[in-house]
Amino acid sequence: MFYLMKTCAVSEKLLNFASKLIITMDVEEIKKIIEKQPNLSTALGMEFYSTPEDDTCMATMQVDQRNRQPFGFLSGGASLALAENVAGVGSSALCPGKICVGISVSGDHVKAVSEGDTVTAHAKLVSKGRTLHVWDVKITDTSGDLISNVHVTNYIISPKKEV
Repeated sequence: MFYLMKTCAVSEKLLNFASKLIITMDVEEIKKIIEKQPNLSTALGMEFYSTPEDDTCMATMQVDQRNRQPFGFLSGGASLALAENVAGVGSSALCPGKICVGISVSGDHVKAVSEGDTVTAHAKLVSKGRTLHVWDVKITDTSGDLISNVHVTNYIISPKKEV
């Protein structure tokens, strides 16, 4: 009996592990939409990536003339834009056919990043409601140091039906 219980527990753990590998945050369709026309994401040099977890999303942005201050550091506004956009891509991937817009973005910038470095935004879904998604986004530099910590709330809208 103990062997059967232990085997079932191991099988359940394997199923849980396998299900995590199968479920992904697939942003490829959203990237195609973004690339169709000029927008803030492309203007600032953001790149979005699918992740193996269904509640995370990732993006990178090289610090260059498109997103730096005159002093050569990443603009805080560009960091907030990166956070809002990666959270928006995540919400859009979770809600196909819906329009996902940021309604609240707030963050703290804790370290400067010089031109030439690349920052990475890791977004984690904190709450997924029917009409609101809340994300925590951590932006790090290539050394892994925290640059900004950002909180994003997205509003999920159904597109108007054409008559």
